[in-house]
Amino acid sequence: MNVFIREIKANLKSLIIWSIAIILMIASSMGKYVSLSLSGQSINDLLGQMPNSLKAIMGLGTFDLTTASGYFGVLFIYLVVMTTIHAVLLGANIISKEERDRTAEFLFIKPASRNRIVTAKLLASLVNILIINLVTLVSSTLLVQKYAAGENVAGDITRLMMGMLIIQLIFLFIGTAIAAISKNPKAATSISAGILLSTFILSIVIDMNTRLASLKYLTPFKYFDAKNIMYGRGFEFVYLAISGVLIASLVSMTFISFKKRDLKV
Repeated sequence: MNVFIREIKANLKSLIIWSIAIILMIASSMGKYVSLSLSGQSINDLLGQMPNSLKAIMGLGTFDLTTASGYFGVLFIYLVVMTTIHAVLLGANIISKEERDRTAEFLFIKPASRNRIVTAKLLASLVNILIINLVTLVSSTLLVQKYAAGENVAGDITRLMMGMLIIQLIFLFIGTAIAAISKNPKAATSISAGILLSTFILSIVIDMNTRLASLKYLTPFKYFDAKNIMYGRGFEFVYLAISGVLIASLVSMTFISFKKRDLKV
């Protein structure tokens, strides 16, 4: 059986569920934006009374929440968290599941090398990541533009989705690399999720304490910050370079480690 097609079919149900969850997240959030806009209360004045630490935890930053694009800028970090959770779990599971489910013997007696099998699995993962990103892009553009009151949001959202795609890829390959290295296939998912959670918490801590800004290179959640992409310098070369090196290193680690390991059948 073609491994690529097999993995696409195996992850189809999960892909549909995640896609629906993202669409509902965007729709419900923009519904809250409309409710706040019609309440007559100044959102920005309300936020001005909140402690900076709470605003950092909620990802409010410096956005103008009276505009649809500003409100989406806050929503963006939650979408990134959702899509990276999907990515890291997908990466860890797609590599480790053969050993975890005791199907490795069936798969690896086929006339295909380990590199070929891993390549097919990674390509299937990439298709899933691209579809999730495209669903987020299209649903975000349609729903935010609906309430934008003439504001052109397509450009900002497209740039944000490009940044999100790179973060998705980083965590996808963190998952595959951990799964390829780990001697315990059942632990790969937990370790990968732990790395994601740790880097996300670090990004919040950095927002709460500017003296820790130098640590931003350690968390992919700070590489493509919504406020920088929308209101600042856009994509910074240093973060693009770090992302490229990370992705290339993690992919290489996945292939090398998986090829060398003894598989439990």
